[in-house]
Parts: sequence; C-alpha cells; structure tokens
Amino acid sequence: MSPPRVATHLAKNASRHTRLSRNSLREHTASSSASKPASTACSSRFRDQPSFPCVDAHAARESRIRSARNAPSFSSSSSTFSGPEPPYARPTPTSYKTYRHTSPLPLTYAPPLPSFDIAYETWGTLSPAKDNVILLHTGLSASSHAASTNTNPSEGWWEKFIGPGLALDTNQFFIVCTNVLGGCYGSTGPSSLDPTTGLPYATRFPVVSIFDMVRAQFCLLDHLGIDRLYASVGSSMGAMQSLAAGWLYPERVGKVVSISGTARSSPSAIAMRFAQRSVLMADPNWNNGFYYDGLPPHTGMKLARQIATITYRSGPEWDQRFGRKFRPLPESYQPAFAPDGTELPRTPALCPDFQIETYLDYQGEQFCLKYDANSLIYISKAMDLFDLTLPALSALHITPPAPRTTPPPLPPSRAHAQPSPPHAQYHAQISHSKSHPPPPNPPPHLPELAAGLHPLANTPTLVLGVQSDILFPVEQQREVADALRMAGNQMVSYYELGGVWGHDTFLLDVQNIGGAIRGFLS
Repeated sequence: MSPPRVATHLAKNASRHTRLSRNSLREHTASSSASKPASTACSSRFRDQPSFPCVDAHAARESRIRSARNAPSFSSSSSTFSGPEPPYARPTPTSYKTYRHTSPLPLTYAPPLPSFDIAYETWGTLSPAKDNVILLHTGLSASSHAASTNTNPSEGWWEKFIGPGLALDTNQFFIVCTNVLGGCYGSTGPSSLDPTTGLPYATRFPVVSIFDMVRAQFCLLDHLGIDRLYASVGSSMGAMQSLAAGWLYPERVGKVVSISGTARSSPSAIAMRFAQRSVLMADPNWNNGFYYDGLPPHTGMKLARQIATITYRSGPEWDQRFGRKFRPLPESYQPAFAPDGTELPRTPALCPDFQIETYLDYQGEQFCLKYDANSLIYISKAMDLFDLTLPALSALHITPPAPRTTPPPLPPSRAHAQPSPPHAQYHAQISHSKSHPPPPNPPPHLPELAAGLHPLANTPTLVLGVQSDILFPVEQQREVADALRMAGNQMVSYYELGGVWGHDTFLLDVQNIGGAIRGFLS
C-alpha cells in the first residue's frame, strides 16, 4: 500500500474509532446496525436519533398550553436561576385601577379610537393643590405595577426607586404609572375586545404612536383632576414618552426626566426590533395576529425575547457574569474514551451548552407566555416610528406648540416658601451637567432635531445616558442634550453613567440613577 493510501486508510480508521468511542450527537454506531437484520437496524436508527431538548421544549410547552386551555395560566414556572434582574409578574385585574374613556381618542396614523381603557396604579398622597404629581412612564413590556401596593404586595419593576426618601419620594410626590395604550396588562390593546364585533381586535387594532400613548395618559390625568405635572419621568421607551409629554403639553409638564432614551429612533435600534418582530411573525401560531382562540406564538415570543435580552445588556457584563463557562453536566453524562483509554474532552451540545446560552434560554422561557405577542409587535413599532425632528413632525401634520411661558415648579417642600424664580435664575440654581465634547462630526439631523425640540426650550430636563448601552447608545442621549441646548434650553442636566449593565442600568443602578433623579426633582 502506497504512503498516501496508508495515510488515508489510517485517517478513516481513526475517524471511525472516534465515532465508536465518543458520546456523539447521533449516539449510534454503524457496526451495531450492521450486526442486526435490516428491520432491527432501521428501528435502532430511529430509536437512537440525536436528542435536542431545547427543540423538544417547544412541543412540551405547546402540550401544556393545550392541556390548560380550559384554565389558562400565564405565570411562569419557578426557577432558581440567579441574577440581578428585578422581578416581573403579570398583574391581576384586582391589583390595578382602570379608567374607561368613552369618547374618541384621535390617533396619529388611523381614525380615532372610539373608546379605551387605561390601567394605572398610584403611590404617595395627592396634595390639596394637586401640584405634586409625577407621571412615570414604562418601558416596552412593563405593567403599571412599578412598586408594591396594598392591593398587590409583590415587588414592582422599579421597586427600589419608589417610596419614602427614594428617587420618587412618596413623602413629597404622588406617583402615577399606567400600562400604555396598546399593552396587554389592563389597557386597551390588540388583545382587547373590539366593541363593534365582540372579538379581540388582533391585528385590526390601529397602529399607535408614542404620542397616542401619552394623549391617552393625559385623558386619565384629566379624569383625576390633575391639570399640571410636577414631572414626567421615564426610561427606555418611557424616556420617549417623557419627552413626548413635555413636547405635547409644555404648560402642563413642569420637568422632564429622560433615561436611556432617544428623541429619534436610530436605524440600529429599528433593525434590532424588526428582527424580534420577524421571528415572532414567522411562528405559524401567530396566524396573522388572530391566535386568541388557539395557541399563542410562544416559540416566536421566546426567540424574540432572546434577541431583545442581548440588546438589553452588554458584552463586558456577559464576560464578568458568565465568561465562557459551560453549564453543569447532567448526572447521566458518561465520559467518552479514545481507543488508548484517554478520556476525550466534553462532548459539545447543539442545545444550550454555554452558561450565556442557558441564560438566554431561561429569559425567553420566562417571558414567552407572560406578554401578548401582538402588543409586542405594536408597541415596538411605535418605538421605531418615534422621531422628534421637525421634518418628521411636519410629515405627521403635527404643529409644535409654543414653549412654556410659566416658570418651572419648585419642589413641594419649597413651593410655599417662595415663588418660582425666573428661568435663568432657576437654571443657575439647579442645572448641573457633566460636560461632554461636541461631536467631531455632528449628525446631519441634529439641527432638525433642535428645531423639533423647540417646545421644550423652557422645560428643565434631566438626560441620563449609559456608556455600555448598545440599544440606545450614549451618543443618542448626548444628541438629546445637545439638541435641547441648541433649541434654547438652558436648563438641561446631563450625566453619563459607567457600569456594565447596558440598557438595563435604569432598572438596576439604584445609587446613580436614583441619586440623579432625586437631586433633579428635589
């Protein structure tokens, strides 16, 4: 046998011995099949097909949903997976208040919505003058349950920021938080019943905008007899709402807090949310949005949440938290050995194997039955459409209101001691801003954004950015601060935060986020 043929023969034998000795993905051998009759070998091949638990989990979940159709439950199974994330829970209708608005609500992209519900919760005490109100805006998938209440003692998504002496100090302020229009936690959205048909709206629900969400919230404030807000506060999509509230109602909003947000959704953020919607809408169960009498698109929801989770955190955090560690091996794992008796390396799995993979799998599993798929589609689209540049506003036929003419409000503790100072004096007293260099190449849309933000020229604004945020990069918060100042606002406080938590810093960094808010409000 010639040397080349010898080498080929040895390579084939080595490859065959490796397949025979390892716990391979297929877990069957050619020799065992060859030693049996054809029918036995065939059945053995089917019996020993590779197993993929991460794929089987989708079928198992679907089976559970089918068995629970007569008594559906959207709560997730408990898990011991540790992590810094605050808890999320699907609220029950008895744990929040509901305001029903019976007159039409004008919409940005569609005819008026005939009527709607807004779910909301409150904390603190409303002052006799009703001048201590803070409207707290949520992110994409959050409910109105920002903190525990007597009717719902479970922790809320901003539990450590709301309470006596905290960032939103309930000793001073009356805090209102709503589930947004288009949501599924008590407010009207795609899963709500269309009064004209008695069936869920599904994708017949009109496309809504951030402006529409804010207008619905102000209908609630009108119902509560609240004419002016001390402040509008929000993070992520809530930061968009907060800016929109101050923009739509300059005389009614005393201050604006915008955390990890933007005034103009970027192409990168739009792309990330589009990918989530794409995998969700590709789930056959989605059925063009008409799944309420069948199975929800739980597989698409899980995958969409995995994509979203990647955008919510940062690479440095993944490195610190997980590194390249593998998940623990199951007790049933049997090591494989080479022909010479040497133990072979751990056999890789095609299902989650690295700890970061198991984490993403867990996050998707926890979320996929807690939130309505159509709400995710509609609300994420509203985020994509948000653009406060003047040309974009003109295209929507929205006329910018004039900036506020009344002085900004003083904190409740000082409001009765002296009158509110003029804008310039007020700025000198409270405006503190971490400096940042002007962009070497300003984006071409910056002048258009400054023109669009003119209604906020006299509204004190706190802008917070996070350097590790990849969903709303810190350049976008700098852009908001720069555009506000170009618009004539001399009361802009701007800070950048470090840390590795990425976009979710607003949920986790109580000391820095909370301290900045408390200082700005008080």
